Amino acid sequence: MSHDGLLPKFFSDIHPKFRTPWKTNLFFAAFVSVFAGFVPISDLGHMVSIGTLLAFVLVCFGVLYMRKKMPDAKRAFKNPFVPIVPIFGILVCLYLMTSLPLESWFRLIAWLIIGLIIYFVYGKKNSKLGTADQG
Repeated sequence: MSHDGLLPKFFSDIHPKFRTPWKTNLFFAAFVSVFAGFVPISDLGHMVSIGTLLAFVLVCFGVLYMRKKMPDAKRAFKNPFVPIVPIFGILVCLYLMTSLPLESWFRLIAWLIIGLIIYFVYGKKNSKLGTADQG
């Protein structure tokens, strides 16, 4: 996404040896460390859990979507028993999310809204998608 201008170029810098987004990892390690110092550990645990479970729901949905819309796309690995495994993955993760406190849901929604606003405001101004100089 940073190559498309939807995120700052900072997020696309890859370590030459390890091939990981090392600057991004350092930035978020520092941010999360400071954030964790001011948030109670149980709240932090709930926030991490609900965010991770939502990510798994989105990945499972993405598998279903790609299998339907792009059945001939090259795949790096095989997912067994599609659509059963992704559907069960979605259901189990949503079930686990329901066990988390209501405050976690409010925080999740707030963080999603903040993130989407930043993403779309930055992307609208800096996106290279749909322009002639894309490269």
